[in-house]
Amino acid sequence: MTGTPHSSQSVSQSNTASLPDDGSGVSAPQRRAREGLTIWLTGLPSSGKSTIAVGLAKRLEAEGYPVEILDGDEFRLRLSRGLGFSKADRDEHIRRVSYVAKLLTRVGAFAIVAAISPYRSIRDEARSEIGRFLEVHVDCPVEECARRDVKGLYQKAFRGEIANFTGVSDPYEAPLQPEVVVQTHRETLDESTAKILRALPSFGYPPVGATEALSPDEEAEILSKLKDLGYIE
Repeated sequence: MTGTPHSSQSVSQSNTASLPDDGSGVSAPQRRAREGLTIWLTGLPSSGKSTIAVGLAKRLEAEGYPVEILDGDEFRLRLSRGLGFSKADRDEHIRRVSYVAKLLTRVGAFAIVAAISPYRSIRDEARSEIGRFLEVHVDCPVEECARRDVKGLYQKAFRGEIANFTGVSDPYEAPLQPEVVVQTHRETLDESTAKILRALPSFGYPPVGATEALSPDEEAEILSKLKDLGYIE
């Protein structure tokens, strides 16, 4: 399946700039890779962020990397408990997620964030705070997201029963220059994951094998995780 080419898949110079020799015998790309990385998946509700996060984590863990998934909905049940869905509360929620992502990145882990994070300004703030930041726009039409929604939230929002629902009664500000764009209504999970993995060498990582399809056991594990999160039945 093919998608529209995106010039945004090139990575900014700040990520690829050379680092001076520190006398350790470790190359600059290796030192950058040891710093960790936040992969920030943003998109409409039910666009496929959590599915990609789990699939991506499986790939990276298979390569021996430490990985943590920061799921926006799961985060709200813990560190963001009590926050609502006003713009101020949404921004505070994302600040808490980005702080944890920064700590994970600082100690050399992959922090995979799967959060709607609808406002461009707070995502830019997260990028600035974290530094090593790969933004992925999980692009999917609202009609397809509504079709996938097993919780029925879109239908309630369409009927006016839920206020401030992103993509219906509250805006979603798509990234202007994300490192990667995936189109989950046109691509398989493997194709979307491969796109993200292909961006990693620009952050100092060696190429990650992503040509093989997920095994049945891996697919079953991903489905189990998504069921636990309540995203599928």
